[in-house]
Amino acid sequence: MPFLAIISNDAVVLGLLMSILAFVFVSNNSKHPFWVKFYRVVPALLLCYFLPSLFNSFGIIDGKSSSLYPVVRDYLLPTSLVLLTITVDIPAVRKLGGKALLMFLVGSAGVMLGGPLAVWLFSYIDPGIVGGEGPNATWRGLTAIAGSWIGGGANQAAMKEIFGINEQLFSAMVTVDVITAYVWMAFLLYGASISQRIDRWLKADSSAISQLQQKMETYHAQSDRIPSLTHMVLIAGIGFGITGLGHWVADWIAPAIKAAAPSLERYSLTNKFFWLILIATVAGLALSFTRARQLNHVGASKTGTLLLYVLIATLGMQMNIFAIADNPGILLVAFTWLAFHILIMIGVARLIKAPFFFVAVGSQANIGGPASAPVVAAAFSPVLAPVGVLLAVLGYAIGTWGAYLCGIMMAWASR
Repeated sequence: MPFLAIISNDAVVLGLLMSILAFVFVSNNSKHPFWVKFYRVVPALLLCYFLPSLFNSFGIIDGKSSSLYPVVRDYLLPTSLVLLTITVDIPAVRKLGGKALLMFLVGSAGVMLGGPLAVWLFSYIDPGIVGGEGPNATWRGLTAIAGSWIGGGANQAAMKEIFGINEQLFSAMVTVDVITAYVWMAFLLYGASISQRIDRWLKADSSAISQLQQKMETYHAQSDRIPSLTHMVLIAGIGFGITGLGHWVADWIAPAIKAAAPSLERYSLTNKFFWLILIATVAGLALSFTRARQLNHVGASKTGTLLLYVLIATLGMQMNIFAIADNPGILLVAFTWLAFHILIMIGVARLIKAPFFFVAVGSQANIGGPASAPVVAAAFSPVLAPVGVLLAVLGYAIGTWGAYLCGIMMAWASR
């Protein structure tokens, strides 16, 4: 039964979220002994995500009915990606090597194998949890999670139609998907703060990542200057201008592809959000080879990072920490599935000595998608945010096929 939030005005909710961000940033930079000790244990980025979830969980705000997240997702996220990718040093990013792509593919394989393994395991522990017949069969509903975890929302919707999931079961699976993904994202954000210790355990060489981060920080320190109003307007004009162009192209090209070649829906090519993110990222990368990259000296990346933090806060307010009790059986299956995904990724990472950055971003590019993968990447360094979104966009292309195969295997495992 839906609850009536204490604060339902989105203008007030936005003010609350921005106040939370301000509180976290000010306290994180405080020299007071309490805050110094506190932030040694709790990452600031995680707090920006977790505090809004508490307001949502205790009924102060209602993240589900708020229109803030769709606005941030459609307008601020692509603008943030444009401003962050403008600053990318492509030759330096290329030095990161192919392990990033490999770990993303391993993450996809972990989802595809983890689902059937979880269903098979629970068919022995408690068959009722993964049972059901026809459209009510639990394995059918789980294919919606597979579509989301390998690809995104469009792939999830495709699974609903392909496997004939009924509305009630589909709604429950969407809830389970959101809860599981956000809980895992919280762990990844914390992991980013202790990544050096994890890298030592993985016996990984993260020098290429560290060198890129250090190079960019030195570059900023030597070249940054105080921006003028003209600079700020130009940054906003380029960021929001390309976002507007992306929406215009997406509004035209997605329906055109759907009308001319509806079969391409399986590759998410009829999805407007896919084209919006792709255009924003490609345009930003293209501008990184021009003089527009100099805008980084007057705050382009800082502006992009601010927009990214607003996204983090709105993502956090989607999570209800008490909703885990609503579907305990299916949630247990989902978390077991996620555990298999994690074990496979960690095992391969340790085998090939891949840094935790590749594990975290590769996993979130699958589990979370384009809206949250750059958030996890930015937890390591804002300059690495484009790596997350590029991998997540790739997930759209393989999501439907991967989820379909996963669904077939889960059907076999449930018998």
